[in-house]
Amino acid sequence: MGGCFQILPPMPTSDAALNDAVDDFFRARGIQPLFTQLELSLSGSNLRDLDIISKSDPMVVAYTKKRDGTLEELGRTEVIMNSLDPAWIEKITVAYHFEIVQPLIFHVYDVDTKYYNLPVKTLKLNDQEFLGEGSCVLSEIVTKQGQSLTLDLHNRNGNRGLKNLGKLTVHAEETVASRNAIEVIFHCSHLENKDLFSKSTEVVDNNLNPIWRPLCLTMQQFVSKDNPLVIECFDFNTSGNHVLIGKLQKSVADLEKLHKQKTGASFILPSSAQHGHEKVLKGQLFVDQFCEKQLYSFIDYVSSGFEFNFMVAVDFTASNGNPRNPDSLHYIDPSGEVIQFYDSDRRFPAWGFGGRTIDGTVSHCFNLNGSASGVEVEGVQGIMAAYASALNHVALAGPTLFGQVINNAAEIARQSLSYNGRKYFVLLIITDGVVTDLQETKDALVRASDLPLSILIVGVGGADFKQMEILDADNGCRLESSTGRVATRDIVQFVPMREVRGGQTSVVQALLEELPGQFLTYMRSRDIKPGAVNIAQTSASHATI
Repeated sequence: MGGCFQILPPMPTSDAALNDAVDDFFRARGIQPLFTQLELSLSGSNLRDLDIISKSDPMVVAYTKKRDGTLEELGRTEVIMNSLDPAWIEKITVAYHFEIVQPLIFHVYDVDTKYYNLPVKTLKLNDQEFLGEGSCVLSEIVTKQGQSLTLDLHNRNGNRGLKNLGKLTVHAEETVASRNAIEVIFHCSHLENKDLFSKSTEVVDNNLNPIWRPLCLTMQQFVSKDNPLVIECFDFNTSGNHVLIGKLQKSVADLEKLHKQKTGASFILPSSAQHGHEKVLKGQLFVDQFCEKQLYSFIDYVSSGFEFNFMVAVDFTASNGNPRNPDSLHYIDPSGEVIQFYDSDRRFPAWGFGGRTIDGTVSHCFNLNGSASGVEVEGVQGIMAAYASALNHVALAGPTLFGQVINNAAEIARQSLSYNGRKYFVLLIITDGVVTDLQETKDALVRASDLPLSILIVGVGGADFKQMEILDADNGCRLESSTGRVATRDIVQFVPMREVRGGQTSVVQALLEELPGQFLTYMRSRDIKPGAVNIAQTSASHATI
């Protein structure tokens, strides 16, 4: 058992970075993953001239395309008078989520002169003349160096025709000053003992005067130094039944004052129905370190050339049922569609495991494409084609062993360090979840936690996924190897498909929501900086994912 903190900011977001126990609390309470607010600046060139006496008076309306294909308006620019090469001042705000594909549609209109004095939001678009349409995916913009993308305009519904309708350039910039962050180190004294046989205590075990690892909070979380934060200290239990030791409310400014004055703040216990008043406790919170810093954002990295390299491994064990049944364990959702926007060559290593290959032996890591030399396939469709082909010459067997596949992926990540430090690898494992080499898998994951690698596991079917939850380490306890070594960081995200299928969250979205945080944890822990980014000279209106 141990003690851990929960810090509740004024707006519910999660840092996904430096404190496993805190992240566990946020996830357990259903708080959504962090997003980055972007502002889109728009400019046009060589637009169509539909006015007889003067030039067109253009305005842009931006939309996001929803899952059902309908368009949802994001915003409108102002109208620029008499210009075929406009640079609009009004920006379009959009929330960037790494874990989903976000299609954007831009419609350019020539606004009739009789509407000049009306607010653009009130304009009826059917009364305006259509100049052209452009479309892209938001991740295409943020991965471009300079975060600018130029689109060819065409007619509605993708009809490009022969006529040149001009171009539209979209530039993305992060908003909100949350590159600014604070790093604090807390310690407590005289905590109340909540355990019968051990002391209450990231989790600091068996200690009534614990000191925690540094905790980082971005301005996107606390918004202002004067906003109150609720700080709760719990007796952490692996069962999930955490016991509140005490709580207090302090702003970031208050925490800075505690550090400067070297004084503590007393915890309280909330009032109960029996007593009707709060109890002031002997236990106190101290701030050993308080420093302000600036952080590079996820977008800083991907826009300066850092890439995600996608890998996939598919379970061929016999327990997975009929592989051609769409409801069986071998139904593959094309989970690489999101990541492929961050991978320039879109060539993915693809393996199978637990199958009996053509030579009659059971292999726990074989090339999915059947090649003896090359393991890569072309894009998501290449994965699907290789899998379909493998079903014709690989027999379902077993048992389910992850160790060899993880070691192969880790070796690719390890080799990349010697020639390219701008790659981060993502291994997707699709399995029924019944792992028979649990300790070997833990050992492989602990070794891999030092590498630029994350592992996503999709559990399909109705198996017991308790072992997968152990590998995910979302209970705040990092994995430990057979030699006693503890993982440097959490690199596993597990999602059971049955829990997300049919819901609002897709398998892909549920899998990828932790990935930016795992990526940033790796980069920051090794002081790896994005190229051509100087955050000291960047505008204060930026946000960190």
